[in-house]
Amino acid sequence: MEQYIAFLRGINVGGKNTVSMPVLKSIFLEHGFYNVGTYINSGNILFASETVQEEKLKEQCETLIYDKLHLSIPVTILSVKDLREAINHAPLWWGQEKTSKHNAIIVIPPVTVDEIFKEVGESKPEYEKVDYYGKIIFWSAPFETFSRTRWSKIVGTSAYNSITIRNANTVRKLLQLADK
Repeated sequence: MEQYIAFLRGINVGGKNTVSMPVLKSIFLEHGFYNVGTYINSGNILFASETVQEEKLKEQCETLIYDKLHLSIPVTILSVKDLREAINHAPLWWGQEKTSKHNAIIVIPPVTVDEIFKEVGESKPEYEKVDYYGKIIFWSAPFETFSRTRWSKIVGTSAYNSITIRNANTVRKLLQLADK
């Protein structure tokens, strides 16, 4: 049985799309997922499933959330194995500097990493660093010059609707939880 993480986009932000993590956990358990756990309130669900097709899991999760909570929430699914591989290939600068913001920008299929890069445009190397592996774009920028970066302005673009963002600490904690 494969382990996965469902990343829900846009829940519990600014009072919109409010979802209780204990309720979400029970919904997943009641509908055939195993070893279900959640981490923080931003929509990270760890689970195991006999289904091995991420697209099918994505559809199942989105349907469950709609049917049980009446919310249309975009979901992306990554196997723990794929997430671990991506993090193992993260650039050395990602997640290191304490005076910088470090995000994992997770692309929600069918959109691709290339499409997100095309939409956002070239990074500003004097203010930010960007790289990717698989479905994850690694982005870091000093807090001091954050507002001058190109990638911080992804909010409000059409690309923003096709991603979900987690910070480096959250992604690493999810991998730790998956190992338990």
